[in-house]
Amino acid sequence: MTDPEIVSLYWKRDESAIKHTQSKYNAYLTRISYNILANLEDCSEAVNDTYLAAWNSMPDNRPEVLSTYLGKITRQLSIDIFRKRKSKKRAGSEYAISFDELEEVIASSGEPEKELDSKMLISTINNFLRTLPEAERNLFIGRYYYFDSLKSVAGYCKMSESNAKTLLFRTRQKLKAYLVKEGFIYE
Repeated sequence: MTDPEIVSLYWKRDESAIKHTQSKYNAYLTRISYNILANLEDCSEAVNDTYLAAWNSMPDNRPEVLSTYLGKITRQLSIDIFRKRKSKKRAGSEYAISFDELEEVIASSGEPEKELDSKMLISTINNFLRTLPEAERNLFIGRYYYFDSLKSVAGYCKMSESNAKTLLFRTRQKLKAYLVKEGFIYE
């Protein structure tokens, strides 16, 4: 079933929309959530909550790209779950590892989650990403938006893990210089 057909089912309030969404996107949404949470039970909760959120939000929205729409919902729900359990432990997930890498660049107040939520900072980072070559941008987004493992992003960018790690380090340094220039951090 195509995305426009699935979206039409949501608009008609046909409950089979959820079944079709699940059969088409469950693996994709599970991967996004698992990269953040590294816990199958929490991951399952986030993915199921995604279907409910899509059901509740769809009459007001008609997403052009359903996978992106659902992925964004899953990502945010997973981050919310991660933050709730963060006080208990913060280790094991690609989200925690990726955040630790970015924290060196972005965090000036010691609370990178709050800093990343800033709309101005997000806009500035998006502008920075537009300046990067496509391969470098895809590597950065895969690692720090989708929280894919270093091995995974290196694989789909067709480079060694060592090259990917070096390129990510250099890109973080470029981001830091860009954020200094834009006044978000001070050296």
